[in-house]
Amino acid sequence: MEERVSMLHGAGGAVTQALIRELIVSRFHNDRFEVPLEALDDASVINDIVFKTDSHAVYPLFFPGGDIGRLSVCGTVNDILMIGGSPLALSLGLIMEEGLEISILKRVLDSMKHACDEAKVKVVTGDTKVVEKGGLKQMVTNTSGIGYRNHFLDQNLEVVKSYRSLKSRWLLDSNLLPGDKIIVSGFIGDHGIAVMSARQQYGLSSNIRSDMQPLNHLVNSALREGGVVAMKDPTRGGLSNTLYEWCEKSMVGIEVDESKIPIREGVKSACEILGINPLEIGNEGKAVLAVIPQKAESVLDTLRKTKEGANAEIIGEVLSRSDKVVMKTAIGGRRILQKPRGDPIPRIC
Repeated sequence: MEERVSMLHGAGGAVTQALIRELIVSRFHNDRFEVPLEALDDASVINDIVFKTDSHAVYPLFFPGGDIGRLSVCGTVNDILMIGGSPLALSLGLIMEEGLEISILKRVLDSMKHACDEAKVKVVTGDTKVVEKGGLKQMVTNTSGIGYRNHFLDQNLEVVKSYRSLKSRWLLDSNLLPGDKIIVSGFIGDHGIAVMSARQQYGLSSNIRSDMQPLNHLVNSALREGGVVAMKDPTRGGLSNTLYEWCEKSMVGIEVDESKIPIREGVKSACEILGINPLEIGNEGKAVLAVIPQKAESVLDTLRKTKEGANAEIIGEVLSRSDKVVMKTAIGGRRILQKPRGDPIPRIC
């Protein structure tokens, strides 16, 4: 562990995970809950209540396709959805810099209200703080959310159990078994590149917009179809980090087909200019699903009928015990996909 906090400690990859395990989980270990802190899943579960908190320090506050307000709601709502919960209510914490224009605050709150309406959640409590000018860049937010067990989850799990056993009654990172198929719900990398294009110092000219959106409808549709064993929104560290979390917690390997991973040409071009891997860039409106092989095609068809999953693809499958993600390249070879140390783009969430 380094002696000082660096940007990598908040970038969502291996460095962040080491900080969480060594400094936080080691102090707050508690295994009395069904999905405790040390599971390091998208949310925790206490007596069938799903609980999640998120802080957001994206900069700039506004970017193509979204802003810090919409990001705050979508991020928390989607994390509750990914574990098998139905989001119900949010708290809202605002930390603002002295001198922030009230018109900016109104714009952020209006956007947040619109996202809450989309996700069918209510803000029910919160907190407000102001720090001296220069203490931060304009504002940061915190949203915590609670939800109840998704009423389609048991129906989904009954489909899974008709084919094989399941380790948990929730959609955990540890549920994968060899043969499960990996589905991504659409184009990856859009959010990170949209935020980068709004930072004028990088000189990027892009028409890419953030993908941020609440995924209630997509998740409910997939669970109604049945066969899903795990879900994750590939935020910090992107698709690559998601796959490695599944490998490590389920003690499996994963192989993905590079030609099947949906990436826009604009994202590919921007990544080439910046020298970064699009598979490591955070997303805010996509889901990665692990599905039993008997139901993979029907779940894919179901996702493609939704607005949020119109560009979904089966990109790979789970292999026998391993700890690596293998990429089948476009030219037919295979290479190990490296585990990201962190998202290459700072402050995108």
